[in-house]
Amino acid sequence: MTGEHAIECWLTDMDGVLVREHEALPGAAELLEQWRRKDLPYLVLTNNSIFTARDLSARLRNSGLVVPEDRIWTSALATATFLANQIDEEQGAGTCYVVGETGLTTALHEAGFIMTETDPDYVVVGETRNYSFEAITKAVRLINEGARFIVTNPDATGPSPEGVLPATGAIAALISKATGSEPYVVGKPNPMMFRSALNHLGAHSMQTAMIGDRMDTDIVAGMEAGMHTILVMSGVSSQASISRYPFRPNRIIDGVHELVEEGFVLED
Repeated sequence: MTGEHAIECWLTDMDGVLVREHEALPGAAELLEQWRRKDLPYLVLTNNSIFTARDLSARLRNSGLVVPEDRIWTSALATATFLANQIDEEQGAGTCYVVGETGLTTALHEAGFIMTETDPDYVVVGETRNYSFEAITKAVRLINEGARFIVTNPDATGPSPEGVLPATGAIAALISKATGSEPYVVGKPNPMMFRSALNHLGAHSMQTAMIGDRMDTDIVAGMEAGMHTILVMSGVSSQASISRYPFRPNRIIDGVHELVEEGFVLED
């Protein structure tokens, strides 16, 4: 792409971009208000499938950020949307066995799926702090019996005050090893999550920018989805880490405060 393109729509990651450890980052509140004032479509994206959009909206509000629930797009919502498009309408409601939390089960229910432990169409694994040997064993057996294996996101670990925790990707790897089946992973860095977000907004990738703090998820998926990409240095990336990747974002900034009150045009 060459020349200048007006940015008409924005997608942004949450952690490391808008918040860090539940504290709003500089410029985040102002940027969200700017988008609201200018009536620009946007979505806040997260690979976290534990919470519903309503839950996350409340958590962000506690951090001083006003993000309506219809402006939040989780890997659970992306997974439910993807699976709904896979079901043949003539066969009736799809069925799932879920290893996950309310954010995932709510999204699947709202997409028309029935939760069952008997001959489900899909085994869907998402984030949870309550993995059980019994649930994992059930998932393994159902996949061996023919259920299709879906994972909301590939993150192998997640943060906690005490240190890292095993996350969705780690549990999915355990199930894959036990079944010999690899899952289809919907969340970042699969550009499918970004395309579903664009479809949700009715937006086009050429007029959309993606703001993220990770080269290996936000930036590569945004690039593969055909969007302008903006890397912020307020999260996990460093100048040294950027050089390890064979691709580059369209723009690198210190934080979202640099986007407040500037024009909505990016140069390739």
